[in-house]
Amino acid sequence: MRYISASIVVPVVGSFLKNGVVAIDDSGVIKGVYEQGDVRILQEEKEIYDGVLVPGFVNAHCHIELSHMLGKTKRGTGLPKFLAEVMKMRGSKEKDILRAMAEADAQMWENGIQAVGDHVNTELSAEVKASSRILYHTFVEIMALSKEDIQPRIDRARDIEFYFNAAHSSITAHAPYSCTKDLFKAFRRTVHEDNIFSIHNQESDEENKLFRYREGGFLDFYKEMGLNAEGFRAQARNSVQSYLSHLPKNNRLILVHNTFTSLKDIDFVNRQDRDVYYCICPNANLYIEDKLPKILNFVPDRQAMVIGTDSLASNDRLDILEEMKILVRYFEHLDFMQILPWATLNGARALGMDDVLGSIQVGKRPGLVLLEGMNNLRLHDRVTLRRIA
Repeated sequence: MRYISASIVVPVVGSFLKNGVVAIDDSGVIKGVYEQGDVRILQEEKEIYDGVLVPGFVNAHCHIELSHMLGKTKRGTGLPKFLAEVMKMRGSKEKDILRAMAEADAQMWENGIQAVGDHVNTELSAEVKASSRILYHTFVEIMALSKEDIQPRIDRARDIEFYFNAAHSSITAHAPYSCTKDLFKAFRRTVHEDNIFSIHNQESDEENKLFRYREGGFLDFYKEMGLNAEGFRAQARNSVQSYLSHLPKNNRLILVHNTFTSLKDIDFVNRQDRDVYYCICPNANLYIEDKLPKILNFVPDRQAMVIGTDSLASNDRLDILEEMKILVRYFEHLDFMQILPWATLNGARALGMDDVLGSIQVGKRPGLVLLEGMNNLRLHDRVTLRRIA
């Protein structure tokens, strides 16, 4: 048993503890959380750290398959051009892809990430995930712009899903601009209610233009990539208002990016009475669109907020702490204690993992991360991270 003490312990659930002590066994399971003077631990030898002890982070959105694309895409091109770059350049030797994924997995572990919601198009990441210390939920993406492609793509996704942890994998539509209404409807007869969806949503205003007016950069993208866009019709409303009602209603849904999600869009989603989480990926949003979501629109429902890194095609590193730093730098009304649940417990709930991680509670195996250089629980650019367990 290890008894780990830190200047401040923040369990996420409950109040923080000054000089608190966390008891953890050899397998990483929390056996006790104690105040400094608790008689039950007075005689125990303790590891004492100067810093803020928090549970391991949850990266709610990633594409580990694209890790070999680090530094290969241009910044600030906008989403349609970025997607065209990725589609043209993502091919590489399998050994290089596997090596890059293994390095990305190791990087995330060292950066204090305990769990990841990861999007895939192939089974290539299965080996890395099976041997990882990180717990993954794998989302197998489906894209289809014609009716003829829908069932073959669903069948292919089911074949890919077979390679991953059955308890933590699901199939999902990729994005509104890569799927038709018929594909969204097909999920109603294809998936069970425990199938979690994770959909790229309103990452670019070009997506809203496509649905509202049937114009904009995505039409150029389809033409460049030789894709048939005849299935899209002007809806006179934003994308999320156009597709959401076609999805099964009882499945948990993670809407990812939301960079151009309006207050009216959020109100529309809330009136659908669904189990919805909003994932923000600040560094990737700045990388691709040079814009961040209007966080004030989302903050009233804090339990629905989660954080992701996206991929190394759109980010320089896979580091949730760096994403949090971006948030407090750009949005002065946010503070560390407010967004810590976004990076831990909320993400665990979104991925169906909150029974084992996301907070420092007895019986969980959340991982332990020490944040050094903080002052009065204030997050700033000089704060560093050390994995403790």
